[in-house]
Amino acid sequence: MLGPRGALAFLLLTAVASLLACQPVAEAPSVPAPRTDSMFIVDGTDAPDAAAAVALIARRTRCSGEPPVLLCSGALIAPDVVLTAAHCLAIFGPEGPHEVYFGQVLLPQPEPSPRGRFARVSHAVIHPDYDAATHAYDAALLRLAAPVDVAPFPLPDSKTAVPVVGASVRAVGYGDTKDARAPSGRRRQGTLAVTQVEPAAFLAGPSPSMSCVGDSGGPVLLRDGEREVLVGLTASGDVACRNEARNVRVDVLLDGFIRPFLAEAPAPVVPTLAPEDLCRATCTRDAECPSGLTCVSAQGAPGRCLMPALQEGDYGAVCTDDAACGAGGLCARLEPEGDAACRCFTSCSGPLPDPVDPPEPEADTGGCSSVPGPALLGLLVLALRVARGVRRPARR
Repeated sequence: MLGPRGALAFLLLTAVASLLACQPVAEAPSVPAPRTDSMFIVDGTDAPDAAAAVALIARRTRCSGEPPVLLCSGALIAPDVVLTAAHCLAIFGPEGPHEVYFGQVLLPQPEPSPRGRFARVSHAVIHPDYDAATHAYDAALLRLAAPVDVAPFPLPDSKTAVPVVGASVRAVGYGDTKDARAPSGRRRQGTLAVTQVEPAAFLAGPSPSMSCVGDSGGPVLLRDGEREVLVGLTASGDVACRNEARNVRVDVLLDGFIRPFLAEAPAPVVPTLAPEDLCRATCTRDAECPSGLTCVSAQGAPGRCLMPALQEGDYGAVCTDDAACGAGGLCARLEPEGDAACRCFTSCSGPLPDPVDPPEPEADTGGCSSVPGPALLGLLVLALRVARGVRRPARR
C-alpha cells in the first residue's frame, strides 16, 4: 500500500519508466555482457494465437492523453492470475500500481476493445527465494481484480514437459526487436533452442530468434504431445540479444509457489463508501473503498480512499476526458475499462492547476518524443531512490 510519499512519487516514477523505456540501445561490446533488465523477440514474427501472453504496464490514471508505459511481458496461468518475472516489479514494488494488457498491439496505440483489453492488478507476490543479483527464482504472481475470458497457458504436469538440451521452445513477448522498422509494444514470438538445463533455470540460444528487452516475464513454451506447455519465463540474457537467454523453470515453481497461490480464494470485495463522498469519509481497509482505490493511512491519521497517483478527492460524474470535468477537474481512471471506469476527480484541497504543455523537442532523441534534461533526470532518479528504496539491477 502506498503512503503519501508513494502517491507523490508515482508520477515521477512513471516519468522515469518512460525515459528508461525510450533510450537507444547501446552497441554490443566485443565480449557479450549479460542483461538483467526487461527483455523483446529478435528475428521473430507476430503471435496472434498467443492470447494468454500479456504486457505488464504501469497503471494508467488519466482517461485522455496517457500512453501506456511498457514494463515487461507475462503469462496468464489462470483466469485471474499472471506469472511474470520478479524484477519486473522493481520500479514500483509488488504493492505498486500495475495493469496487464491482452492484445496483439500495445504501442504506439493499444488496439480498441475487444481486440485489446486491459485488466487491473489487485495483488502481487514475489518468490521468497528470488535473488536479484543472480536471477534465481526470478518469478512473481499477479492477481487480477477480475477474471478474464482468455484460455490460460497449460502448466507442466509430467516429467516429459520439462526442458532438455536440444529441445525447441517458443518465446513470446512485447519486447525489443533490434529493428527500427519493428518497434516494441507488439506481441511477437520466436524459436530458441535449449543449450543448458540447471536445477531451477535453463539457457537457450537463437534458433533463429532471441528474446530481448521487454520480453522479461514472458512465456517460454514447449510442445508436449498435442499441446504447448508453459515450461519457462524469460528472465535475462546478453545485452546484444544475440547469444543467450536465461529462463526460469516453471516446473520448479509449482509446488511451493504457484499452486498455493492458485488455491487461495480471493475475498469478495463489496465497497461500502461512495466515490462521490470520499472527502468526508474515512476507511480502515481496501475493501471499503470504491473499486480501483486503496485505503491509505499516514502517520496514524484516519485512512482515506486514494488512487496511487492522486491526493484525497471525490470522484463524480462519468467522463471521457478532462474537458468534461470543468476548470481544475481531472478525468481519472478508476478501472482499466468499463462504462463507469472514468470519473471526474475533484481534490479535497481545491481545484487542480491547469496542465502545462511540454516544450517542443529540439533535436532527435533516439525515438522518444521528448527527453527530460539532466537536472530533471537527476531529480527523478533521486525521487525514485528516496521514495521506493529500490536499487536498479546492475548489468551482469
